[in-house]
Amino acid sequence: MAASLLPEAAQKVFSPETLRSAAKQSEGIHLVPLSLRRAIKKFLRDRDKVHMNRKVLLLSESFNKIKDANLQLAASTYRDLVDDPFRPVEHRAGRWKIQSAYGDIGLKYRDDETVAYVASRMPAVYSACHRVLREVRRRLPDFSPSKVLDFGAGPGSALWAMREVWPRSLERINLVEPSKSMQRAAQSLLQDLKGLPVIHSYDSIQALNRNLDKHDREHDIVISSYALGEIPSLSDRITIVRQLWDLTRDVLVLLEPGTPHGSKIITQMRSYILWMAKRKCRKNGESSNVASSEEKSIVQPEGLLKNGAFVVAPCPHDGRCPLENTSKYCHFVQRLERTSSQRAYKRSRGEPLRGFEDEKFCFVALRRGKRPQESWPLDGMEFETLKERHAKRNPEDLIIDYEDQFATEDDAESPFEDALVPYASDIAETNMFHENENEDEEETHADLGSGWGRIIYTPVRRGRQIQMDVCRSTKRDGSEGAFERMVVTQAKNPTLHLQARRSLWGDLWPF
Repeated sequence: MAASLLPEAAQKVFSPETLRSAAKQSEGIHLVPLSLRRAIKKFLRDRDKVHMNRKVLLLSESFNKIKDANLQLAASTYRDLVDDPFRPVEHRAGRWKIQSAYGDIGLKYRDDETVAYVASRMPAVYSACHRVLREVRRRLPDFSPSKVLDFGAGPGSALWAMREVWPRSLERINLVEPSKSMQRAAQSLLQDLKGLPVIHSYDSIQALNRNLDKHDREHDIVISSYALGEIPSLSDRITIVRQLWDLTRDVLVLLEPGTPHGSKIITQMRSYILWMAKRKCRKNGESSNVASSEEKSIVQPEGLLKNGAFVVAPCPHDGRCPLENTSKYCHFVQRLERTSSQRAYKRSRGEPLRGFEDEKFCFVALRRGKRPQESWPLDGMEFETLKERHAKRNPEDLIIDYEDQFATEDDAESPFEDALVPYASDIAETNMFHENENEDEEETHADLGSGWGRIIYTPVRRGRQIQMDVCRSTKRDGSEGAFERMVVTQAKNPTLHLQARRSLWGDLWPF
């Protein structure tokens, strides 16, 4: 075995089995929690459901109008802000009632649009948020946020995901949502839950800053899900992200739909935050003078914040995105089992939809500080070829015990075991604050070093070879990255070939 070829010290840290466990990040299909499904069903039961299918269709058309307007933005606005990011911005973001040169075209979310959103979009947005936050937890196992800011909270999709990923640590959640209809929907969906943290809603970031003291504006994690794409002006979008970063004590998560435009937004915001953090570090190193009024943080002086920033996920490096200016774009997919409301109101040509849907999304999770300098997972590891492995087999290992091929009476399963729970989606879940049943599977995690690449797109399996498109770091410090196609064959490396066979789109790949 490959583990026998490793030094004794290396075996305590990594083995082929722990590598497979650490690299596994994605999940096949996500089941929306029973408590959320019941809350949505109760919410819709008390609302007018006349012409619901038409309302869902109109909501989808509204999203398309926002996307078309955003595609007309000039790229020069972004270049101007990068040249001087600290200059005064004339058009402040106020959701989204944004007064800009492109007009106030942000969604107002009236009552009928809110009901349509809860019925059709909330389960998918929740599943994408849960997938992203779950990966943040795996990459940061010691991170337990107590204070959270949810920008563009909507009906509370990210709040539900946050509550499931970190059920014990949450103490205070601040929601920023300008739509009163969305605020009422979030409150209605949460009214039957017990043990909730303290929750406050605000109409804008400015309202949050007015009502909180400076020391209360720090948040352990700040998340913006499916909100930046509804902001038409790029200058307003960057201004909001800068404010969100100032309100972040540790981790900032940005999440957008998995479209070329959503990926472009994430790429721009990622580059801007990394560039701004690098510039501030350089300025702090050159001079200890007090920052000018234009550079002051809305939370506290810059000197009290952690210097620098790095990407927790999905990027394995902090350099320029290798997919920039190419025909490809970075996005991921999460399959979820559709709720009864989605199957009822999201129909195609009058026919009921399939029982699941694939939600495509783009995201980035950034953390304050400097990227840890960890050893790469495959450092010091030696792998046998298939020919070498066969040469070491003992003749006794090839003897087949035919008695083991037949099931005995003791091994026979009871015919009533599977009859107790006929459907996976009907399993009554326990209290959400109980221990996660899958925590034992997540004990082995991938560190934050630059030695872990990210599998982009579905691996291609051709016979005994597997081709994977991997975004990886080309330098040990994670300052630069590249997009490469990896080919793993069973003959040259059967151990990594087994891992590649089990890898999915979005998993990590060790180097």
